[in-house]
Amino acid sequence: MRTAWADGPEFVTQCPIRPGGSYTYRFTIEGQEGTLWWHAHSSWLRATVYGALIIQPKEGSSYPFPKPRRQTPIVLGEWWDGNPLDVVRQALRTGGAPNVSDAYTINGQPGDFYNCSSKDTVIVPINTGESHLLRVINAALNQQLFFTIANHEMTVVGADASYLRPFITSVIMLGPGQTTDVLITGDQPPARYYIAARAYASAQGAPFDNTTTTAILEYKAAPCPAKGVSIKPVSAIFPNFNDTATATAFSTSLRSPEKALVPADIDENLFFTVGLGLMKCPQGAKSSTCQGPNGGRFAASMNNVSFVLPSNFSILQAHHHGVPGVFSNNFPPVPPRKFDYTGNVSQSLWQPAKGTEVYRLKYGARVQLVIQGTSIVTAENHPIHLHGYDFYIIAEGFGNFNPTTDTKKFNLVDPPMRNTASLPVGGWAVIRFVADNPGAWIMHCHLDVHLTWGLAMVFIVDDGIGELEKLESPPADLPLC
Repeated sequence: MRTAWADGPEFVTQCPIRPGGSYTYRFTIEGQEGTLWWHAHSSWLRATVYGALIIQPKEGSSYPFPKPRRQTPIVLGEWWDGNPLDVVRQALRTGGAPNVSDAYTINGQPGDFYNCSSKDTVIVPINTGESHLLRVINAALNQQLFFTIANHEMTVVGADASYLRPFITSVIMLGPGQTTDVLITGDQPPARYYIAARAYASAQGAPFDNTTTTAILEYKAAPCPAKGVSIKPVSAIFPNFNDTATATAFSTSLRSPEKALVPADIDENLFFTVGLGLMKCPQGAKSSTCQGPNGGRFAASMNNVSFVLPSNFSILQAHHHGVPGVFSNNFPPVPPRKFDYTGNVSQSLWQPAKGTEVYRLKYGARVQLVIQGTSIVTAENHPIHLHGYDFYIIAEGFGNFNPTTDTKKFNLVDPPMRNTASLPVGGWAVIRFVADNPGAWIMHCHLDVHLTWGLAMVFIVDDGIGELEKLESPPADLPLC
């Protein structure tokens, strides 16, 4: 709270740390407990620059469930055999889609199903009868993932550093940026069992990395194989890669463990469309630079604005110091034009406008935001992440949001609290939060290819009254622009 200078996105809250430089991120954790993660927020550097950030219960308190015997972070990643920065640079040159990854990883290792990697497969130990808390993090760059453990049920107890009402499942789905805490029990015959993750790919016809990463859940009492003999772990069973019903069943099962403090009266009623787009090939451009569909260049937008980062000053610095010309306050609260968002959209609506637009919120404003996916180019599940805030997901559904009928589906009693919402493919989600953290906060799709194409916007939350409702002064070591 009040420490937006420690958020990190380049040219939003700071300029990038220069080669050889350093910057200390100083912040206070308030009201969060569970699993988060940290990562680079510059181009595609987060492909390999990331890690777990675990918030344990306060001293003298414990979990709202029996304390597990063990706990292990399970960090799911995505790997390219080439430099990820070269991958995105090539895509930006050509205007087409980037090459898909070559592997997924668990705690940095691809596992048994790739060439030359099985000797380093991660082993997660467990004893018969003991409980084990797995803190699962999707740090992949561009892919939602299904996660499962052979022959073991998982009890979901938390997500995005907020506790949940426990429920049992055999598979979970995480979008990039999301975390899920699950409890497992050593209740199977002593052996070795695959822990595995593979793609949930919702965009029809779009290429994706169709491989599987594995770790091994190993019972300490498992019999040792004879010398020279290898015993294959028990295989994990997955949904189909495009099994939206399973993904939806998981996301709609999440509930807060008790009555939630959902804002009831709303000050800001917002409606944002999110999705892909196409920029027309510039006149005189080489065809090699326009390799997207229909000879165009891929884009993405919110409310038809394709977000452009500033290049020499951060939005937060410009806001704090009153520097003009860095951004404008013209982000629209509703789509500039209504249309059948998830239908057959006219190609005349496919090209967004580029801009560095923000939407201002007064301190303490109670916000409701309908996030509406579109079928422009293709419909897809989007993990929508809001910096600086947790929010309640009070409803989700498919098709176009209908304010007359869909408001009846709002859960204002025990909705889950998250910082990243899985927007259903060809659907919508509704979130609520109170704007009580001053600063500049980017909201973006956590598929980094979509962020690269402009699927983002920034909320500026103004200072309130008194010192405790105001943004702190910038630290002395804030990176120079």
